[in-house]
Amino acid sequence: MLIGKAGPATTSICTSDASSIEVRGKDLCRDLMGRLTFTEYFFLLVTGREPTEKQRFFLDLLLIAIAEHGLTPTAQASRMTYAADPACLQAAVAAGILGCGSVVLGTSELCGRVLMAAQERVKAGAKPADAVLAIAQETRASGGKLPGFGHPVHHPVDPRSERILELADREGAAGAHIALARLFPAAAAEVWKRPLPMNVSMAIAAVLLDLDFPPAIIKGIPLLARTAGLLGHLAEEQETPIGFLMAHHGEEAIKYVKK
Repeated sequence: MLIGKAGPATTSICTSDASSIEVRGKDLCRDLMGRLTFTEYFFLLVTGREPTEKQRFFLDLLLIAIAEHGLTPTAQASRMTYAADPACLQAAVAAGILGCGSVVLGTSELCGRVLMAAQERVKAGAKPADAVLAIAQETRASGGKLPGFGHPVHHPVDPRSERILELADREGAAGAHIALARLFPAAAAEVWKRPLPMNVSMAIAAVLLDLDFPPAIIKGIPLLARTAGLLGHLAEEQETPIGFLMAHHGEEAIKYVKK
């Protein structure tokens, strides 16, 4: 039984025969292996074209920026899963990645949507500052949170955002979306009546959009990056196990209340 509307029965990513593997129209062994970095290869896989030097530079930068942030919920889930089944590394990685959502790690995608919405208003004739302020006001009025702003640790600024934007200026990569992102802190402070730091998710989305990355893959950047970070945690978990210790302390910290 076919469920949903089917697309054409084709793929343009990869094919192979007994003696060769072709990826995006290029010979894997004779062309890509030994020539491309993994970052460049990732870009080729998701876009069908090789990155410019500027795109490669910033893709590397963003992957490094978001790969690791200590014992976050994603890392804890991954390490505790590994402790429960050390024979299943892939399940431990998956456990961490499954926790990447609209609150933790997955907010770059939401930031991209906000920036694209602001840009559409500008294209329709609104002034950039007015477009940004209107989105902030509408978000607050609906009871929502402004994606890309606020952080439990980094305030008044997120050092990762500062560095990304600094390098975007230096490398000539700052365009319309970064300009809009820079207008949001003032709008957020006006609407929420307190300063809210721009966190790394907004900076990531702004740079990716200005460098012509597909909007659909914005969330993929933190997913790919954090996979590397989780593998680092799992390598350490093998040498210095803390998964069960975290579970123990978590149980101790939670008070049972009989209802």
